[in-house]
Amino acid sequence: MRKVVLYTLLSADGVAESPDRFFLAFDEVMDANLGRVIGSQDTVLLGRRTYDEWATYWPTSEIQPFADFINAVRKVVFTSTPPAVGWANASVADGGVDEVVRDLKAQPGGDIGVHGSIALAQSLLAAGLVDELRLVVAPVLAGAGRRLFQEGDLRHLALRQVQGTPSGGLIVDYAVLAPDASGNDAT
Repeated sequence: MRKVVLYTLLSADGVAESPDRFFLAFDEVMDANLGRVIGSQDTVLLGRRTYDEWATYWPTSEIQPFADFINAVRKVVFTSTPPAVGWANASVADGGVDEVVRDLKAQPGGDIGVHGSIALAQSLLAAGLVDELRLVVAPVLAGAGRRLFQEGDLRHLALRQVQGTPSGGLIVDYAVLAPDASGNDAT
């Protein structure tokens, strides 16, 4: 079964909104990590806000390796209205988040990525559909902005990797542990 991998840039205090405010440049360790993350993905899930911003930015961007990846990869957009701007390999999800993502996970293929799309990421986390978190944490306290993690269900995580970067950031990978039948997280 395919995995849903949530890749997010965060400040040290958990802010995910506008990461360009606190990530001014990627260092070589962050670049290698991004290459590792996108190298296993053949589908990306996007929320409407992220789609609208990215569909006008990434097709002409030269920021590699992400520009080539995001322009070529299959993109599934969750929205109630058709996007005004087209983008190669993008389609609107035909159904609700739970139904569409469970169907995608059951199909053959690589990892299913989630990049940006804070509200979509929160919905996927709440529904228990995220298998891995791949976080890049900046050495910054943003103070304000939308956070990725909200109050809600307790989720236990298993640490898979932690690595410091030359610019002082952290790369942290977690497996999201699935709740067992009693409602407790399995270990």
